[in-house]
Amino acid sequence: MARWLVKSEPFKYSWEQLNKDGQTAWDGVRNNQAAIYLRTMKVGDELFFYHSNEGLCIVGIAQVVGEHFIDPSDPKGRFPAVLVGPKAPMPRPITLAEMKAEPRLAGMAMFRQFRLSVVPITDEEWNVVMELAGT
Repeated sequence: MARWLVKSEPFKYSWEQLNKDGQTAWDGVRNNQAAIYLRTMKVGDELFFYHSNEGLCIVGIAQVVGEHFIDPSDPKGRFPAVLVGPKAPMPRPITLAEMKAEPRLAGMAMFRQFRLSVVPITDEEWNVVMELAGT
């Protein structure tokens, strides 16, 4: 099982909305590297759900419930989407400032490729974030 971090601006699509919907297509990705990541995702992979722009924190854990398919919002049919569903809220939100202050997270892909809306998370990084959250 792989682990990922996905970002969404809460005014566009929030953790609360994902919980209300039960699942959604993670679509609208138009970056080639992020598209590669989406194509790599498998059912059962876990995702940190990060609120970007507002909040700047990991607010929940989601999971891949459907593997990649052609993004219906892509008129050229080049980019993929995946289906994601909520798994659990974070015990407490983990802020960007907390993550940046933690030396064990210094190598996170999120910090190297900040503009990407989908990035991989190592098992060690996952465990550190969960430790910060109190689990």
